[in-house]
Amino acid sequence: MNKYLISFVSIVFVVLFGALYFVSVSAFNGEKKLKNHSLLAKIQKEKRLHVVLLDGKESFEYALLKEYADYLDVDLDITPVESTTEALSWVNNKKIDIISAGITKTQRRQKALLFGPTYLEVKEEVVCSRKIVQKKKIPRKIEELAGLHIMVTEDSSHSQTLQSLVDDGYDLSVQYAQGTSTQELLEEVADHSVDCTVANSNIYLKNLHEFSNLTAAFAISEHQELAWVLPKKEPSLSQNMQDWLQSYKKSGKLQKLKKYYYTHIAMSSNYRTKMFYKRMKTRLIRYEKYFKKYAKEYHIPWTLLAAMSYQESHWNPRARSFTGVEGLMMLTNATARNLRVKNRLDPEESIWGGTRHIKYMLKIVPKEVKGEDRVRFALAAYNVGMGHIYDAQKLAKRLHFNPNSWAGIKEVLPLLSDEKYYCKLQYGCARGSEPVGYVEAIYHYKDMLENYLRLPLLAVR
Repeated sequence: MNKYLISFVSIVFVVLFGALYFVSVSAFNGEKKLKNHSLLAKIQKEKRLHVVLLDGKESFEYALLKEYADYLDVDLDITPVESTTEALSWVNNKKIDIISAGITKTQRRQKALLFGPTYLEVKEEVVCSRKIVQKKKIPRKIEELAGLHIMVTEDSSHSQTLQSLVDDGYDLSVQYAQGTSTQELLEEVADHSVDCTVANSNIYLKNLHEFSNLTAAFAISEHQELAWVLPKKEPSLSQNMQDWLQSYKKSGKLQKLKKYYYTHIAMSSNYRTKMFYKRMKTRLIRYEKYFKKYAKEYHIPWTLLAAMSYQESHWNPRARSFTGVEGLMMLTNATARNLRVKNRLDPEESIWGGTRHIKYMLKIVPKEVKGEDRVRFALAAYNVGMGHIYDAQKLAKRLHFNPNSWAGIKEVLPLLSDEKYYCKLQYGCARGSEPVGYVEAIYHYKDMLENYLRLPLLAVR
């Protein structure tokens, strides 16, 4: 009996050992095979990153791709395309590693495509011909688009946005162009062939210096995310890209790249400069007395209040955002109630309320923040809320930036849109890049205004 038992145990042991050996070898070979055949390993072995690119080598997207390629220590192999539709036609091509075409992460697309990490947040802007402005027909809300000839690219995120508005009952005359890029549509609008189109805010800014006959009417969407499209079921490249972009953001390089390609272009635009000075003569002159009145009462430079108002509304007392803020100082309904502003569209009331609101922001900026930085903190809070500024200070301290200097805060504010950071903060997610650009724009307009007022023959009085 013992002899048979020993034999049985021996057989079982051999079988189990063999099975374990087989599983171990299979797992090892599978892991080795996966590693050897991962897209990231292939890219690094070939020393080449194959990219479909909508914009040329002078674009923000190309510069960002070049930064990533340098990080991988590989060369870029660019396949140029003319439209987003053409770019997405490369999705199933096994020779392509990344598709970069300013592609928005819509819900529909995320079901069909694999996106990399978000590298830019944009708004969809209704962009119209200045010919409409001259006829005083510039639309400021969706209802005012009725009767205008609107053209957008077929199968784009913009077409999806407009189609949803049509489905909701809005009377819109929309033409869907096949194989036409947003830039080509902007050119048609500038030539008055089309009344309006829809473009992402970054594309509008990029083209404004070339097509001076364009004007952004209003934002038709909330902020949306742009990302590169990657091959499906390929986690190695996606994770590597996520790690790199987080590090790149943290270093402040991404913000500098955005500033160079978008803020710099927007601020240096001859058209915008021309329009600013024109509006000083035609619009500011109507409201200057109110800015000065409440600036004196609340001890704030009137040029700062005027610059804030220009950034908010271009000194248009009837300005209104799709989010519901309106008036010269673009107050929310809740803020207006708290400030006892009865009519946000009344210029004096709006300026009175906006002045009191920025004064309150200045009061609650932490006392450790000194000098002009207090103003910058308050402006950022006016835009995004003081809670998010407090979060940014905590994050700055954690990441070894100075939490009480604007230089430190503007480096970490963009990280508030990154789940890795905002999930651990009290006030949650925020569009952190927006207040950085907001503050810089206001100081730019303030400088322009003050420099202009130093010229006695031209001064606005």
